[in-house]
Amino acid sequence: MTTTVNGIDGIKSLVGRDLGVSEWLEITQERVNTFADATGDHQWIHVDVERAKTGPFGAPIAHGYLTLSLVIPLFGDLLKVEGISMGVNYGLERVRFPSPVKVGSKIRLAATVVSVEDVKGGVQSTFDFTVQIDGSEKPACVARPVYRHYA
Repeated sequence: MTTTVNGIDGIKSLVGRDLGVSEWLEITQERVNTFADATGDHQWIHVDVERAKTGPFGAPIAHGYLTLSLVIPLFGDLLKVEGISMGVNYGLERVRFPSPVKVGSKIRLAATVVSVEDVKGGVQSTFDFTVQIDGSEKPACVARPVYRHYA
């Protein structure tokens, strides 16, 4: 379920709030191959389906950075901010990839608002993100992204 807030004050009201989880998203071989083409990372564990079946993961896996990039659309399932001029991705304080995402798996995002601080013209918000894998106890990715929203 999407949380919708209005303006800078709406963002500030979220501190400490668990935003829940996004919808599930299936990781397809086509998505992995498209990411490989976009980034030039054609390592066999991602794109050589037959070889990957006999590799360390038993199947092709998504690139870690593909998994990280998918937090953008998944986060859109969780939070919508209205009444601002813009929001920008300001960076990441930390990122880890505890478990690989096999092609055919489904992932979703769980998010919590850690802090919201005033910056010139707006606020800087820090979140805890966990990318979960359907049926797995270990997450695919844990990250602490930082966003800026401007009035």
